[in-house]
Amino acid sequence: QVELAESGGGSVQAGGSLRLSCSASGRGYEINCMGWFRQVPGRELEGVAALYIPDGSTVYADSVKGRFSVSQDNAKKTLYLQLDRLKPEDSAMYYCVAGSGRCTMVGATAWINSAHAWGQGTRVTVSA
Repeated sequence: QVELAESGGGSVQAGGSLRLSCSASGRGYEINCMGWFRQVPGRELEGVAALYIPDGSTVYADSVKGRFSVSQDNAKKTLYLQLDRLKPEDSAMYYCVAGSGRCTMVGATAWINSAHAWGQGTRVTVSA
């Protein structure tokens, strides 16, 4: 099975930056789309960004567009999320997700079709 491991979370002040990493290992279902979701206790899971591996196309939630950037290093089997101009409302647990379907948008948020692997999460805390 595919296993995902996130790293790079931490605490920053508003306006600061962080870079999250997600390393994939193991074998299982095909991976075509990888991305990041986030969740705050008591609120719905939000798809933040996703990258379609076959062509490198990306989708972003409206709430992070222009501030976050998702990228990949195929050789290292690693997905990155660059978080710039962070706001207190970006504070959440961030999860790396992989799926065999396409990346898409559902309303104003990103989505991964046929998601089959989730990481344990890495926490991002942004102070005002």
